[in-house]
Amino acid sequence: MAKVVIMYNLAPDVTEEQYEAYVKSDKGPLLDGLGSVKKFELVKMAGSFTGAVPHKYVGIMHLASPDDFNQKDLPSQKFQDFMAKWMPMAADVNILIGDEVY
Repeated sequence: MAKVVIMYNLAPDVTEEQYEAYVKSDKGPLLDGLGSVKKFELVKMAGSFTGAVPHKYVGIMHLASPDDFNQKDLPSQKFQDFMAKWMPMAADVNILIGDEVY
Protein backbone atom coordinates (compact mmCIF):
# COMPACT_ATOMS: atom_id res chain seq x y z
CA MET A 1 0.00 0.00 0.00
CA ALA A 2 1.31 3.44 -0.89
CA LYS A 3 1.85 6.00 1.84
CA VAL A 4 2.36 9.75 1.86
CA VAL A 5 4.45 10.80 4.86
CA ILE A 6 4.39 14.49 5.80
CA MET A 7 6.97 15.62 8.37
CA TYR A 8 6.80 19.15 9.72
CA ASN A 9 6.91 21.58 12.60
CA LEU A 10 4.38 24.27 13.41
CA ALA A 11 4.77 27.85 12.26
CA PRO A 12 5.94 30.12 15.11
CA ASP A 13 2.53 31.77 15.51
CA VAL A 14 0.59 28.47 15.82
CA THR A 15 0.21 26.76 19.21
CA GLU A 16 -0.04 23.00 19.62
CA GLU A 17 -3.51 23.42 21.14
CA GLN A 18 -4.76 25.48 18.17
CA TYR A 19 -3.28 23.08 15.66
CA GLU A 20 -4.50 19.88 17.27
CA ALA A 21 -8.02 21.32 17.52
CA TYR A 22 -7.83 22.17 13.80
CA VAL A 23 -6.66 18.63 12.96
CA LYS A 24 -9.56 17.06 14.87
CA SER A 25 -12.22 19.38 13.46
CA ASP A 26 -11.02 19.98 9.87
CA LYS A 27 -7.82 18.39 8.60
CA GLY A 28 -8.32 14.81 9.79
CA PRO A 29 -11.94 14.48 8.60
CA LEU A 30 -11.09 16.13 5.26
CA LEU A 31 -8.17 13.81 4.52
CA ASP A 32 -10.05 10.73 5.74
CA GLY A 33 -12.90 11.75 3.42
CA LEU A 34 -10.81 11.79 0.24
CA GLY A 35 -11.69 8.87 -2.04
CA SER A 36 -8.05 7.89 -2.53
CA VAL A 37 -7.16 7.90 1.18
CA LYS A 38 -7.82 4.74 3.15
CA LYS A 39 -6.72 6.30 6.46
CA PHE A 40 -5.00 9.43 7.79
CA GLU A 41 -3.12 9.52 11.05
CA LEU A 42 -1.12 12.22 12.80
CA VAL A 43 1.68 11.47 15.25
CA LYS A 44 3.20 14.05 17.59
CA MET A 45 6.82 13.10 18.24
CA ALA A 46 7.69 12.86 21.93
CA GLY A 47 11.42 12.23 21.64
CA SER A 48 14.26 10.54 19.83
CA PHE A 49 16.77 7.84 20.65
CA THR A 50 19.40 9.49 18.44
CA GLY A 51 19.28 13.17 19.39
CA ALA A 52 17.06 16.11 18.50
CA VAL A 53 13.61 15.61 16.98
CA PRO A 54 13.77 17.34 13.56
CA HIS A 55 9.98 17.30 13.04
CA LYS A 56 7.38 17.58 15.80
CA TYR A 57 4.54 16.18 13.65
CA VAL A 58 4.38 13.30 11.20
CA GLY A 59 1.22 12.78 9.16
CA ILE A 60 0.69 9.50 7.34
CA MET A 61 -1.84 9.08 4.56
CA HIS A 62 -2.48 5.44 3.70
CA LEU A 63 -3.52 5.58 0.05
CA ALA A 64 -6.10 3.21 -1.36
CA SER A 65 -5.13 4.42 -4.83
CA PRO A 66 -2.00 6.50 -5.56
CA ASP A 67 -3.28 7.15 -9.10
CA ASP A 68 -6.59 8.49 -7.81
CA PHE A 69 -4.75 10.64 -5.28
CA ASN A 70 -2.45 12.13 -7.94
CA GLN A 71 -5.07 12.49 -10.67
CA LYS A 72 -8.26 13.31 -8.72
CA ASP A 73 -7.77 14.36 -5.11
CA LEU A 74 -4.47 16.26 -5.32
CA PRO A 75 -5.63 18.66 -8.08
CA SER A 76 -9.17 19.02 -6.65
CA GLN A 77 -10.35 22.42 -5.43
CA LYS A 78 -11.16 20.85 -2.05
CA PHE A 79 -7.56 19.70 -1.58
CA GLN A 80 -6.08 22.94 -2.91
CA ASP A 81 -8.22 24.94 -0.46
CA PHE A 82 -7.02 22.68 2.34
CA MET A 83 -3.37 23.19 1.35
CA ALA A 84 -3.84 26.98 1.21
CA LYS A 85 -5.14 26.90 4.79
CA TRP A 86 -2.68 24.31 6.13
CA MET A 87 0.64 25.52 4.66
CA PRO A 88 0.81 28.77 6.70
CA MET A 89 0.42 26.68 9.88
CA ALA A 90 3.43 24.48 9.06
CA ALA A 91 7.19 25.00 8.87
CA ASP A 92 10.10 22.81 7.74
CA VAL A 93 7.75 20.66 5.64
CA ASN A 94 9.05 17.48 4.01
CA ILE A 95 6.59 15.33 2.01
CA LEU A 96 7.55 11.82 0.95
CA ILE A 97 5.67 9.11 -0.94
CA GLY A 98 6.51 5.44 -0.93
CA ASP A 99 5.24 1.89 -0.96
CA GLU A 100 4.83 -0.34 2.05
CA VAL A 101 7.42 -3.12 2.10
CA TYR A 102 6.28 -4.94 5.22
